[in-house]
Amino acid sequence: MEFDINIIKKLRDETGAGIMDVKNALIVANGDEKIAKDELHKKGLAKAEKRSEREANEGLVYSYIHNGSKIGAMVMLTCETDFVAKTEDFTKVAKEICLQISSEDYSDLEALLNSPYIRDESKKISDLVSEISGRTGEKVELKKFARFAI
Repeated sequence: MEFDINIIKKLRDETGAGIMDVKNALIVANGDEKIAKDELHKKGLAKAEKRSEREANEGLVYSYIHNGSKIGAMVMLTCETDFVAKTEDFTKVAKEICLQISSEDYSDLEALLNSPYIRDESKKISDLVSEISGRTGEKVELKKFARFAI
C-alpha cells in the first residue's frame, strides 16, 4: 500500500514515531490518519510501560513567569540521560507543563497529571509525558511542581 509522504511526515512529527512504524500504523488503519495516530499512541504507551523500571535521574528544572509577573510555575522533569534533557523537545514539554500549572492551582501531582491539557483537551498532562518518553526512548517522569501566585 502506498501513502502520501506528507501524511507520513505529519504523523511522524505529531507522534515522534519512526517511518516504518507510521507506515505500519497506516496499513493497520487502512489509510485513516486518526486511527493510525491512535495506534501509534498506543504503541508509544506500551513502550513507555516497558521503561517504567528504569531510573530517571537526569532532567531539568524549568521555570515560567506569566505576563505581569503575578504567577510563576516550576517543574522538575526527569529522564535517563543528560543528552535527552538538553533537547528542544524535552524543554518544550517542560514549558507546556509550566503553562498548564499557571492556568490553574492543582492540589497535587496526581491532579496535574490527570488534568486535560489546555491546548488539546483530548489529552491529559500524563499523555504529554508519555509522548516525550515515546519520542526519546527514555523513561520520563514529572517529579515535582510548584505554583506561585500573587
